[in-house]
Amino acid sequence: MSSYVDATLGAVEHCQAMAAQFPDLEERYSKIASYCQNKLWHQLTLAVLDFVSQPSAFKPTPADKNTYWALCQNVILVVDKKINQLSLSRIASSVAFASLEAKTCTVEESTKLLQDLLTKQESNNNTATVLYLQSRLGLLTLQTSASPAKEQLDSIYSTIKTNGPLLDQLVPDTPEAMIVNAAHYELSVTYYKIVGPPEAYYDEAMQYLNYYKAQDDAKSYVLAVDLCLAALTGEGVYNLGQVVNNPILHVLANKPEAWLVDLLQACASGNVQLFKQLCTTTYAAQIASQPALVNMATQMQEKITLLGLVELVFRKPASERTLEFTEIAQGLEIPLEQVEWAIMRAFSVELIKGSMDQVEGTVHVTWILPRALSPEQMSGLATRFGEWATKVQKIQEYMQQETPALTQ
Repeated sequence: MSSYVDATLGAVEHCQAMAAQFPDLEERYSKIASYCQNKLWHQLTLAVLDFVSQPSAFKPTPADKNTYWALCQNVILVVDKKINQLSLSRIASSVAFASLEAKTCTVEESTKLLQDLLTKQESNNNTATVLYLQSRLGLLTLQTSASPAKEQLDSIYSTIKTNGPLLDQLVPDTPEAMIVNAAHYELSVTYYKIVGPPEAYYDEAMQYLNYYKAQDDAKSYVLAVDLCLAALTGEGVYNLGQVVNNPILHVLANKPEAWLVDLLQACASGNVQLFKQLCTTTYAAQIASQPALVNMATQMQEKITLLGLVELVFRKPASERTLEFTEIAQGLEIPLEQVEWAIMRAFSVELIKGSMDQVEGTVHVTWILPRALSPEQMSGLATRFGEWATKVQKIQEYMQQETPALTQ
C-alpha cells in the first residue's frame, strides 16, 4: 500500500477555504488551486506573484495574519522546490514587507521568513537568489529601524560593497539580472540616504533608475526630491543632464517641490543669471525651508560658477576657445579677481583642460568634459555643425577652383 501523500491537497483546500471567506478573491484563489492540482508550477508562480502585488488582495485574517502570509505559508512554501527560487524569494519579500507595513506581523517574523530562505539558498550556491535576499534583508533592517545601530549599518555597507562586483556574474539584460540589480541598488540608495554623502546617494540613485519605473506615488515622489537635492549639493556631481532628462522628475510636475526641477535645470544649463534669480527671489522661501540647500549654499554657488564657465566655453566655436578674464567675469557674474580661481578649480576637477596666461588675462580651452545635453543645447550644437559643414563645403569649392588640375 502506497504511503504517498500529495502535498498540494492542503494547498488546494486552503485556496477553497479562503475563496469562501473572501468572495471577491474567489477567481484568484480558484486559478491558484487549479494550477496546484495540475502541477503547473510556472503558471502558479505567476499567479501568486500577481496576487501579492495587488493591494486589493491583501486582507487581514484572524488565523493566518493576512491573505499574503497565509498564501505563502500554505501554498508557496509547500511546493517551494517546484518553483523558480528567485520568484519564490520575490513572493516571500512581498509578503514580508506588506505584512510589516500593515502591522499584521512582527519584524522578527518577517526577518525569519526571509532569513530561512536565505539559509537554504546559500547552501545551494544560488548566487542570484542569495544576492536578492541579502539586499531585501538589509532594506528591511533599514526601514524598520528608526535609528539603525552602527553594527547594522556596517553590516549593510559590507553587503553592498561585497555584492556589487558579484552583480557582474549575472547574465546582463535578463529578467533575473534586472530584479537582482534593482534590489541591490534600492538597498544602496536607502543606505546612502541615511549615512551620506549626497554624491554617493546620487551615483547609486542614477544606477537604481536603470531598473526602477517611476510612478505617480509616494515612493517615486520621495526619490525625485532626494535626487534633486543630491544633484544640487553633491560634491563632484557636474553631469546634471542625465538627471534633468530622466522621467523621474516628471513626478514632481504640479507638486509643491516642482521648483526643485527649475533650480536643477538652471544649474545643469550653466545659466548663472537665472540660477541666482531663482535662489534670491523666485524660490528664496522654498530654499530657506530646505536644510540641505541652506547648509550647502557655498557648494551650490561653486557648482553653478563652474558649470557656467563650461557653458561659456561650450558656446564658443572650437577654433575660438580663448576667453579673456573680463569676459568670464561678466558671464559668471563674479569679481575679476575670482576668475583665476574659477579656472584653476575647473582644471582641478577636470571639467575643462587647457592653458592659462595670467599675464595676458586669458585661458585657452582644448577639452570639455563630455556631458548629457539638454534639448536646447543639442539644438545649438546642431546649428554649429551646420555652420561648420557650410564652411567645409565652401573651402572644398574654393580648392577645386584654385587647383583645377588636381580635380581632373
